[in-house]
Amino acid sequence: MVGSERIVVVTGASRGAGKGIALALGETGATVYVTGRTRNEGDSPLPGTVFATAEEITRRGGHGVPVVLDHRDDAQVESFFARLRDEHGRLDILVNNALAVPDGLTEKGPFWEKPLTLLDLLDVGMRSSYVATYYAAPLLVANGAGLVVNTSSFGGTCYMHGPAYGAGKAAVDKMAHDMAVDFRPWNVAVVSIWMGLLATERTLAAFAANPGAYDGLAATAESPEFTGRVIDALARDPELMDRTGQVLIGAEIARELGVEDTRGQQPPSHRPFLGNPPVFSDAVVD
Repeated sequence: MVGSERIVVVTGASRGAGKGIALALGETGATVYVTGRTRNEGDSPLPGTVFATAEEITRRGGHGVPVVLDHRDDAQVESFFARLRDEHGRLDILVNNALAVPDGLTEKGPFWEKPLTLLDLLDVGMRSSYVATYYAAPLLVANGAGLVVNTSSFGGTCYMHGPAYGAGKAAVDKMAHDMAVDFRPWNVAVVSIWMGLLATERTLAAFAANPGAYDGLAATAESPEFTGRVIDALARDPELMDRTGQVLIGAEIARELGVEDTRGQQPPSHRPFLGNPPVFSDAVVD
């Protein structure tokens, strides 16, 4: 399906990776629904709102639709997808990106010295991805084709920020594999994409607070829009169903499909020092 006909949902798109993905998919001419809690500037310590993201999508040639939604509330999620059913009756791409980023996540030290609120990312992250896909499923199935993407990271298999973060990422990776089994008869693909270091508002603030400390990393950081470009290429790929159920490294799929980042560069894969994606069993036990 050409971009201008696509109906897309990107969760957690007020800022960061979600915003970048939504903008990249919006540039294809798609109608992109962007969800998030931030209604007004200043509601969050970081800049960005769902309205600003939607407006930028429209400026870039798509149709941005802001949706103020708390992914901790299942009823709000159900209501949103009911609205989507009434407005379009289908869905082409769902990107599960919403993630709680609790204070203390990147602090050094063992998990028992960090706040228990790190478990929030299992609610908005792991659980919210399941719930959004649950309510989106009938709309994806109605197409006879579609794509679900869980945004993830190398933290799914290596130690990264401690066990709460690792458990959340490993969960959405396995969820992609298992959901792919259920969706296959309807030609709906599900993948998890490991992103690299992203030049988001949060990351750039960290760079600014520690000038010179991240020069090497900063030079190789992916733009927030890079993963959106990868998702667009995957959605167009006639071999998409051959990839369903897999955990993909965004930088590697980009190279394979000829996708460049916003400055024309090819971001590196971090596989050599962070490890390989998991390979799941083909066994199916109903």
